[in-house]
Amino acid sequence: MRHLTLHNVLRDHAFTSGLADRHVAILAALATPVSFAGDEVILTDHEHSRYLYLVTAGSVSIELHTPIFNVSVLAVGPGEAFGWSALLRHQDTLFQVRARERTAALRFAGEDLLEAGRLDSDLGVELLLRMLHVAAGRIRATEVRFAEMCGVRTPQRFTTIQPAREEHSLR
Repeated sequence: MRHLTLHNVLRDHAFTSGLADRHVAILAALATPVSFAGDEVILTDHEHSRYLYLVTAGSVSIELHTPIFNVSVLAVGPGEAFGWSALLRHQDTLFQVRARERTAALRFAGEDLLEAGRLDSDLGVELLLRMLHVAAGRIRATEVRFAEMCGVRTPQRFTTIQPAREEHSLR
């Protein structure tokens, strides 16, 4: 993908939708397109978290992993993000992430995003607010999955929490 194409993909991606063009341009310069084969483990739990991923095609499974079993907590598809802990220094990945099918994403080094946020505080605030929504979605998905395992009925339709961008956008 060329820079202009990355800019267009980011402008249209749900996670970055509504960002100022200057912020999209900064992110486009930091993005690396990557792809994963179906069933490929992308992140393992307790691994040092280094990258944020924005899914552009396909989907991944966010999983609780133990030596005995894996439990899928949530499926993440186009327009969604995973790897939010990469924005926290010295944070290990909390979940295992596995491609459910052939999946394409844009990858961002957490350190690069932190530096971009330091240099442009408006961008930094936007990224952190959006990351909080991702983290809150993971907490909610884990809560729902745990309730299901305990036999508690949960709503039929569960979606991740999406940020209300128009409420806090710093254009």
